[in-house]
Amino acid sequence: MRLIFMGTPDFAVHTLEALLAAGLDISLVVTQPDKPVGRSKALREPPVKQVAKEHGIPVFQPVKIRDSKSVEILRNYPADVMVVVAFGQILSKEILEMCPYGCVNVHASILPAYRGAAPIQWAILRGEAVTGVTTMQMDEGVDTGDMLLKTEIPITPTDTGASLHDKLAKAGGELAVETLQQLQESKIVPIAQGESTTPYAKMLTKEMGNINWQQTAEEIERLVRAFHPWPCSYTYLNGKLLKIWQVEIGCEIDVVSPSYTQESEALPGQIVLVDKEHFRVQTGAGVVRIKEVQIAGKKRMSVAEFLRGHAVEVGQQFKQR
Repeated sequence: MRLIFMGTPDFAVHTLEALLAAGLDISLVVTQPDKPVGRSKALREPPVKQVAKEHGIPVFQPVKIRDSKSVEILRNYPADVMVVVAFGQILSKEILEMCPYGCVNVHASILPAYRGAAPIQWAILRGEAVTGVTTMQMDEGVDTGDMLLKTEIPITPTDTGASLHDKLAKAGGELAVETLQQLQESKIVPIAQGESTTPYAKMLTKEMGNINWQQTAEEIERLVRAFHPWPCSYTYLNGKLLKIWQVEIGCEIDVVSPSYTQESEALPGQIVLVDKEHFRVQTGAGVVRIKEVQIAGKKRMSVAEFLRGHAVEVGQQFKQR
């Protein structure tokens, strides 16, 4: 089976490498244009492009995949199927119907749940116990095409956006290979999705990481895990931004120290306990223990390290700004 691969970020790399390892013939890799990064604005190649170059595969980086010139370039690379993984542009009907087997997409959720750009993070945010990967036959909608195969992945209590990303990326590569094999052998009967059972998994923004201390301890703990490593959760202490990298839902205090504020008296965001290893913070319901933080211009550090250079006292207030 000959194919064109479309993808851009690290998540797509796993599928590209799995297809290559399976011996599939990839005639072309399509990815987003190189982008300027950092203060120097030096151009950075997408991860998928880097892998394609290592394997000597031609790379096409259209600004707009839907325009007529891009479509004609695709026609110069005959293929049985297109495999699309987090490409980042909407495909036209003309492209969707270009290959005999159409366009097969690898999506990081159990469809029809969590259609959209950020299904991994939203599954953690909403407290799901299980997620997974679905391959689907793409149509003109956004993640609405007929489902082909699925695989489930448990979400552990310690999973972050990063760790779950890696598990699903690996599973997605394996599922893509299996899907193409079964399509070629006519073993798959596509299934219509029906209505989604969850809200749309909209794209993440930096502003979404700003912790609202009115939320419950469970919601804040999930936020911190889901937004690790990006956009990262943060708050403000004395007007200065403080990134929050690790929290735990607070447990009962065995020994009450002198520096303790009764939780019944505390406001959401108020520090109720400081010890050598963490600070305990009141939320809208329950408390969290902050264990790892980062201030501007510094590396991530444990609260124990942070407290050696910064005074934090009971009664101080974390704020959204």
